[in-house]
Amino acid sequence: MRQRRAGWYGLLAVSAGLLVAVPALLAIANVQDWRALAAAAAISPVAALFAWVGRDRLTALAQHRDEQAKQLASGTFTPGGRLPRVREITDPIAVGVHPAPLRDPTEDGDPLSRDRVPVYVPRDIDLRLRDVLNHSGFLLLVGDSTAGKTRTAYEAMRATLPDHVFIAPEGRDGLSAAIEAAAKMRRCVLWLNDMEHYLGSEGLTRMAITELLAGNNHHRIILATLRAAEESRLTGAETAPGEEGRQLQYDTQAVLDQADRIFLERNFTGTERGRAREMAEEDPRISDALVHSGSYGLAEYLACGPELLREWENAWARGTHPRGASLIEAAIDCCRAGYTSPLPRALLSDLHVGYLSERGGARLRPEPEDRAWEWATRLRPSGNALLHPVGNDTFEVFDYLIDVVQRRTPAGQYVPERTLITALAYASPADSLSIAGAAYSQGRYQLAEHALRQATEHDRHRPDHPDALARRSNLAALLRRLGRLDEAEREARAVLNSRIQVLGPEHPHTLASRSILVTILRDLARFEEAEEEGRRVLSSRIRVLGDLHRSSLASRCILATVLGELGRLEEAKQEAQAALNGRILVLGPEHPYTLASRSNLAIIMSGLGQIEEAEREGRAALNGRIQILGPEHPDTLASRSVHSVVLYRLGRLEEAEEAGRTVLDGRTRVLGVHHPDTLASQAQLDLILDAQRRPAP
Repeated sequence: MRQRRAGWYGLLAVSAGLLVAVPALLAIANVQDWRALAAAAAISPVAALFAWVGRDRLTALAQHRDEQAKQLASGTFTPGGRLPRVREITDPIAVGVHPAPLRDPTEDGDPLSRDRVPVYVPRDIDLRLRDVLNHSGFLLLVGDSTAGKTRTAYEAMRATLPDHVFIAPEGRDGLSAAIEAAAKMRRCVLWLNDMEHYLGSEGLTRMAITELLAGNNHHRIILATLRAAEESRLTGAETAPGEEGRQLQYDTQAVLDQADRIFLERNFTGTERGRAREMAEEDPRISDALVHSGSYGLAEYLACGPELLREWENAWARGTHPRGASLIEAAIDCCRAGYTSPLPRALLSDLHVGYLSERGGARLRPEPEDRAWEWATRLRPSGNALLHPVGNDTFEVFDYLIDVVQRRTPAGQYVPERTLITALAYASPADSLSIAGAAYSQGRYQLAEHALRQATEHDRHRPDHPDALARRSNLAALLRRLGRLDEAEREARAVLNSRIQVLGPEHPHTLASRSILVTILRDLARFEEAEEEGRRVLSSRIRVLGDLHRSSLASRCILATVLGELGRLEEAKQEAQAALNGRILVLGPEHPYTLASRSNLAIIMSGLGQIEEAEREGRAALNGRIQILGPEHPDTLASRSVHSVVLYRLGRLEEAEEAGRTVLDGRTRVLGVHHPDTLASQAQLDLILDAQRRPAP
């Protein structure tokens, strides 16, 4: 009691000191009005009291502001040390627009004739785009690399929102501070060029978008661009293991679904080419691009995408720049493998030797490495480089090349394993997670585990953080794919219990953990437990998310397989058919999840004796997976295994044997000789061979 009273006495003493000091200070400042002196004397004790009580809070707020200012300065576009207005962004290249070749100087030497950005040719979507920008919201431009997305967005923003504050995070690390700053602005643009860098684990969320755009007394815009190839990668197949991968994909889809999506065609329409012809006299580069508009889009040609592609391809010739070309190929493959950050010079130096050796090594008479780097990073007359420096000895490869290589690469032909392993030695946790997702989507489960465990190393200090739980859930699903079912169950149950405590029993992520557990219990042949848990998950998802939500359809598909294992084939068919119909409606007939439903339905129909229908469904699933995933993806091998069973039941034993041997060889190579799926394939092939040895009845 004495201690507390002493504290109050001390506070009163401070107040008394201020009672004397404040009037004196006002007098020194020539404040003569007695009312001001009296008011100052009256409020001084109160001010002192609140100052004492709120000091810690004010200190914390000041520290938060300082920290946010540092994050903004280091992680966002702040020319001159502050967030600019849109009208102050006069250089499109500074915000991501690809430069074009310089114009020839005019006779009078006008410096404007040597600008690096050509005159803007209005696009057909401009009016719609600018109309959308007149209201708060989220606008996403999607199209091929060098289709003109960034330039179109920039011009619309400049024309419509010149006085808005421009906030552009320079990578995922700056996103949180950028969103926090935007939420405090009444009028601003959150600029997310190449949006793939801001999606996925620990990236932009549906909740963050909702909170930023909520309310009416503001005009906040999220303006983003996304390459079509990246949109397809992010939404077309699992980017992380199992149910958790589906949930991550659904979360990404939920973010994209909030946008007003506008697609920008790479090739100009007839109307756009007409506008370009009208502007050709103003900028001769437009005239030159029009000559090639039959083969290339104008923006594509002006960015010199085809020219740089030819230069890279020609550099492999003996005695030219084969070492430089190998640096470019290494950079492209790192990006294709999921490395999203700028690429360290040391990483590309390590990797390029292998690519060079594959093409001929010393026989190509490669140039010294310093000359290779000089060639690869040199700015061409277009203002572009094959490898563009973006930081302290880090680089980005011209994204047009990534898209071209991706389009040319057949399904099932992946980045070499050595590239992924070397890249992981330099990868941040976010890059490791991205590489794990890419490897998983390709069915390279051992590599995915290596990358995922690296990504989770820092989670030891925060095991129950939602992001750490997501990664642990990924690991459980991955262990199941690897056939390590006991480990998978332990991890899945631990994550489920933590998520129930942290998120609640019906949070979508908690339900994702329950769904993973269902698949593990099914694979462990604990079918009654799997059915009970599966029905609980399906019921909750329908109640929380709706019957046609992708997660609900996934649960229905899993339950169908469990019912099939229990021998309740009519119920199984009903659930499998409902899942297939829903996925066709929501995802389309060629989506990987739709093909999975077709394969499941085929095996159930086969068990019911509906062999002809089963063969049609199974063959459709197999052909689709070969085209999308490649012939040796584990999911393709699963469909081929189903087709082999159906052929066996049709009595087409030679075809069944051929399919069975293909599955066994593929699974041995991809999954290993002791994997449960490989052992099941051996048993299935033995059954087919035994049937061939038996005499016909």
